[in-house]
Amino acid sequence: MKHLLGSLALASACLLAPLAGYATDNADVDYAQWVNPFIGTTNYGTTNPGALTPNGLMQVVPFNVMGSKDNRYDKDSRWWSTPYDVTNSYFTGYAHVALSGVGCPELGSLLTMATTGALEPDYHKYGSHYTEEQASPGYYSNRLSKYDILTEVTATPRTSAERYTFPGGQGNILINLGEGLTNESGATVRRVSDTEIEGSKLMGTFCYNPQAVFPIYFVMRVSKPADSYGYYKMQPEMGVEAMWDSTSGQYKLYTKYGRELSGNDIGYWWSYDSLAPGEQIEVRLGVSFVSTENARENLDKEQLSLTFDDIHAAARRQWNDDLGRIRVSGGTDEQRTVFYTALYHALIHPNILSDVNGEYPLMESFGDGHTESTRYTVFSLWDTYRNLHQLMTLVYPERQLDMVRSMVGMAEEWGWLPKWELYGRETFTMEGDPAIPVIVDTWRKGLTDFDLDAAYKAMKRSATMPGELNPMRPDIDPYIEKGYIPLGFFAGDFSGDNSVSHALEYYVADAALAWLAEQQGDLDFARELRQRSLGYKNYYSKESGTLRPLTPDGEFLSPFNPRQGENFEEVPGFHEGSAWNYTFFVPHDVEGLAKLMGGKRAFVDKLQMVMDEGLYDPANEPDIAYPYLFSRFKGEEWRTQREVNRLLAEHFTTEPKGIPGNDDTGTMSAWAIFSMMGLYPDCPGEPYYTLTSPAFDRVEVDTKEGTLVIEAERPTPEAIYIDTMELGGRPLKSYRISHDDLLQGKTLRYRLKER
Repeated sequence: MKHLLGSLALASACLLAPLAGYATDNADVDYAQWVNPFIGTTNYGTTNPGALTPNGLMQVVPFNVMGSKDNRYDKDSRWWSTPYDVTNSYFTGYAHVALSGVGCPELGSLLTMATTGALEPDYHKYGSHYTEEQASPGYYSNRLSKYDILTEVTATPRTSAERYTFPGGQGNILINLGEGLTNESGATVRRVSDTEIEGSKLMGTFCYNPQAVFPIYFVMRVSKPADSYGYYKMQPEMGVEAMWDSTSGQYKLYTKYGRELSGNDIGYWWSYDSLAPGEQIEVRLGVSFVSTENARENLDKEQLSLTFDDIHAAARRQWNDDLGRIRVSGGTDEQRTVFYTALYHALIHPNILSDVNGEYPLMESFGDGHTESTRYTVFSLWDTYRNLHQLMTLVYPERQLDMVRSMVGMAEEWGWLPKWELYGRETFTMEGDPAIPVIVDTWRKGLTDFDLDAAYKAMKRSATMPGELNPMRPDIDPYIEKGYIPLGFFAGDFSGDNSVSHALEYYVADAALAWLAEQQGDLDFARELRQRSLGYKNYYSKESGTLRPLTPDGEFLSPFNPRQGENFEEVPGFHEGSAWNYTFFVPHDVEGLAKLMGGKRAFVDKLQMVMDEGLYDPANEPDIAYPYLFSRFKGEEWRTQREVNRLLAEHFTTEPKGIPGNDDTGTMSAWAIFSMMGLYPDCPGEPYYTLTSPAFDRVEVDTKEGTLVIEAERPTPEAIYIDTMELGGRPLKSYRISHDDLLQGKTLRYRLKER
C-alpha cells in the first residue's frame, strides 16, 4: 500500500518568492498533506510520483518501465508513455525531465542510478526491485532491495537533488545516457572535474513526428570525489573482446580516457571503494534546453549552498503556496485528497522553459531567445484549451499571462500559434486550432497585457491560409468552400480519416475568433467566421441521430455505425472516439444543435441516453463537457448535478487508478477541480461558467479581484441538487454566469436539497 509522507518542518530557504498580490497567511497550512502523487499512476492515467515544483522544468521520476531482457515491463515490449507505473517494481534509475498524463512516450531520460559491489554498467543487470516507496509534493523515496540503498530525490524548478544512503563497502553512481522514454538516441558527455560532468542528449519524435527533435543539456555533480571514475559505452558483439580494458556484458569501461565521449549507448560512473555504513552520496543535476553553460548557471543559482533538506522544504512550501490559493472546507477526507491531488496535477504542465538568465530555444529555430518574464512549454492544447487554461486564468492569472505571451511569442518566431508544442518544436499532435480559444478566453476575462495584434495576425493567418501552406489547418480548403471536410480529403482514404473531428475543432476556434474579429473592426471576416462555425449542421444525420461523416460527393457515409470507435478502434471521420463522443461537441451553439435534433426534449433525451448507456467517455476530451449541457435548458439542470456527482464518485478516487484515463497534462484533473467547486467553463473562448452543486461546504479561491467564496448549505450528504442560489447576496436564476459577474459578486451561495 502506498502512503504519503507526514508534515515536514518548513525551512527558511525559498527558491521562488511568493507571487505579488496573493496572500501568504496560509503558509502554515499543510495543503500538501492532501496530495497523493500515486493517483493516476496506472489505468493509463500516466501520471507519476516524481519530485517537482509547480510548473517546474525539472521532474525527477523513478523509472520502472525498463527491466531485464526477460522482464515483461521492458519498455519496448508494449506502449509505455510514462516512465512509471505503480504496478511495476523494477527500478533502473531516476529520469530527469518527464511528461505527465500524456499518451505518447517522450523525454524521461538522463537516468541516474546507485548500486553497490562491483561496478555493473548494464541496466539489464543493475536494475533492482524496491520497497518503502514514499511520495509527496516535491519528494520521492524508495529503498533498493538488491543493494539496501535508500534513495531520495527532490527538485528546484530547473534542477534536482538526490541523496543515496549506502549500507557500506563499495558503492557506485551511474548516469545512463542511452536509455529512456524518448524515441531518439545519441548523447555526448564530458568530464569537467573529479566531481562534475556535462553533456547533452537528443530527444524528440513525439507521437510519430520525426522532425520534432531537440537536445537537452545537463551538468551533474557528485558530493564526494570517487576512487575511480570514467565513461562506459555499449560495443558491438563481434570483435570487441580484445579492445576492452575491463568488461561487463557488452559494455566497455573507459578508465583512462578523459575527453568527451559520444554515442547511442553511453554513460558515466563514479565508484567508491570503502563507504562507511550509512554514508550518503548526493547528486545534483541541472538542465537547460539552451546550453551546458545555462544548465550550470541554473544549478548554481537555484541550489546555492542549500542542503538536500533545504531544497525539499522549499519545494514543499512552493506547493503549499500554490495549493493554498484554493481552500476547501467540508467534504470527506477522500474528496479533499481527490481535489488537492487534481490541483497538484493541474500545476505540472505547461512548465517553464526559460533558464534563470531568461534564455530559451526559439520556436522551430536553431537560435535562442530571451525573455524578461517566463517562457513556457508543453502546450498540449487540444486537451488543455477546454478547461486547464481557464483554471489558470481564474486562480493563477500571472502564470496564464506568461503562457499566452509564450504562445504569441512562438507565432512571432515561426508564424504559427502552437497546437501541441514540445520544447520549441511543434508536434502537430491531434487536431484543431486550439490556441485561438485559449487566447480569446484569456482576453475576455480581463488578462490583456499581451500583444493582441500579433496574436490576431497569427489567428487570422491560420483561419485563411490555403491548406497546402497551412500546417495548422491542412484541410481548410473544403472547410471554407463547403462548410465541412469530406472523407479522404486529407488522409487519402476513409479508414484513417478524422475529417469530422477536424471540422468540429475548427468550428469552435472560428466561433471564438469571430468575437475577436468584431472587436478588431474586421466585421466582414467576423460574419464569415460565424457562418463557418455553424457548418456542423452539414454533418447531422436524422437517420442516425448523430453527426456523420460525408463522402467526397456530399453523401452520408454508408453503412454507418455511430457506436464504432469505442475503445479507440479506428473509425472513419472520428479521432479516438465514436460519433456519440462527438455529436454534442458544439459548445458555441448548443441551442442550435438542439433545434437541429428536434428541440429541447429530443436533445435532452438523447443526451441522457448517451450518459445512461455508457456512450459517454469521461476520459475523452470532445465529450468532457456533456454533463453540463443539460443546464442549458430550464428545468433540466438537475441532470447536470446528478451526472457530475456520479462521475466524480465513479471515476475520481484516491486509488492509483483514480483518474479515468490519460490525465492529458492536467485536463482530466481540471475537470474534477471545477466540478468539485461547483462551476465549469463549458465553452472555450466564452467567459462563462455553468453552475452545479459543489462537493464542499465552503471553497475560497484567490483571484485577481480578491477572494471568491463558494458556499453550500447541505442538510444531508444526499442533498446534491440545487434548491436556490445567490450571487453577491442577490437571488440567482441563471445556471450560466459570466466570469466578471462571478468575480464581482464575490460570494456564490447554494442551498442544496435531496431530489
